[in-house]
Amino acid sequence: MTPATSETPTPAQTLARFAVDVRGGTLRADLAEKTTGHLLDLLGNSIAALGERPGAAVRELADEWGGAPAATVIGSPVRLPAPSAALVNGTLAHSLDFDDTHLPSVLHPSSPVLPAALATAEAVGASGADLLAAAAVGVEVTCRLGMAQYDEELGNSVFFDRGLHATAICGAIGAAVAAAMLRGLDADGICSAIGIAASMGSGIIEANRTGGTVKRVHCGWAAHAGVVAADMARLGLTGPPTVLEGRFGFFQAFCGERFDPDLVAAAVTDGLGERWELSRLFIKPYPCNHFTHAGVDAAMRLRRRGVDPGSITALTLGVPAPVLRTIAEPATEKAHPRSGYHAAFSGPYTVAAGLLADPTAPGAGLGVFHKDFTDEAAADPARLALAARVTCVADEECTAAFPHQFPAVLTARADDGSTVTERVMVNRGSPQDPLDAGELTAKFLANAAAAAVPDASARELADEVWKIGSAQDTAGLTRALSAVVTGT
Repeated sequence: MTPATSETPTPAQTLARFAVDVRGGTLRADLAEKTTGHLLDLLGNSIAALGERPGAAVRELADEWGGAPAATVIGSPVRLPAPSAALVNGTLAHSLDFDDTHLPSVLHPSSPVLPAALATAEAVGASGADLLAAAAVGVEVTCRLGMAQYDEELGNSVFFDRGLHATAICGAIGAAVAAAMLRGLDADGICSAIGIAASMGSGIIEANRTGGTVKRVHCGWAAHAGVVAADMARLGLTGPPTVLEGRFGFFQAFCGERFDPDLVAAAVTDGLGERWELSRLFIKPYPCNHFTHAGVDAAMRLRRRGVDPGSITALTLGVPAPVLRTIAEPATEKAHPRSGYHAAFSGPYTVAAGLLADPTAPGAGLGVFHKDFTDEAAADPARLALAARVTCVADEECTAAFPHQFPAVLTARADDGSTVTERVMVNRGSPQDPLDAGELTAKFLANAAAAAVPDASARELADEVWKIGSAQDTAGLTRALSAVVTGT
């Protein structure tokens, strides 16, 4: 790769100039609307996570630290310094694994970036339009960094293959760019914020394998790091302009011999500002492992076609081959999950939940929801009886589409010997089948209801989010958020 000169900026410098250009112009209307929807989604997911211990523990710690009140904390009447608010809110955003996803990098970019942007925007009194622009660029940077180490042959991220949480380490840099934009830093300052944040991002995913709740704080720490990095750059600390591609830079340090400088440069900068990775984000309609979603959709389609769950004698769930180890193995565990949490990672259980979805329950329009992943629901005899009839297999067409989609094909055999098949090749909530504004609001309201938030307060917050793009500042949004917190 040719060394950077004053005429050939480094990838970090290119990203910084891109951030300044977007801040100085107008974010495309479709991207602003999409970012607004992701903000609503993030707030709903965060509110639903208020009962989880990781978010509470981080909030208690941030309360102990104290500091000047500058930004709203979800679930607390106490305002905290922007880095602390970003830490708590980012932790909440990722606590239920209900956050948005970028494929095929398998990043959750909004959870580190949006809490950092929201806290900084509130602290500096930024406009809603500036908040959305910073959030959009921060998400874009995060996704491009993740794609720079996606290995097509491996079908996976090099970060993940080495035990690193790509969302956390890439998200810290994206969060720093968003915060630096809102702080008004110039291109050199934003480049320094990138260089500083690259030394701060961290996330080890061993907890996915053997347990522990630390992964839930990864996005919070990345958001916190991004806000701190931007503030350090604002006060004169500098970072190396070659921080991404350098001999001792970000990709070399995290990816070692699998680092390809030319691939990194292309993934990070090609089409920047013209082709937006942001537009490829998926929003999860169901609070369970993303690999199970197409099976849920297929089950609900069977039900809508008149298939009676009581008549089913056998179900075959075809999925991409790499997915089997997550949602199908070991088969006895997946057919009889030990808890609501384990049920969220079970192909057989989630198919059963889709077939038995209650059309009158909160979130019913979305199919399955939080109520389906309690310990009590996971022990429900009707669900378990159906789950026991599910056999999971690898499907060639689904495998070919993976990991750009997480498809499924479901075949039900009835007691009269007839069979019915539903094939779902495109995930609901994907760019090809997006949730519209009404569906996003329905998901938000169902999340708020799960946290016992009064409906009027939840609707007020949703209204404030949808009009944030034309707001002079974030005061209306944060006031409505505080009212929701009081309701919980």
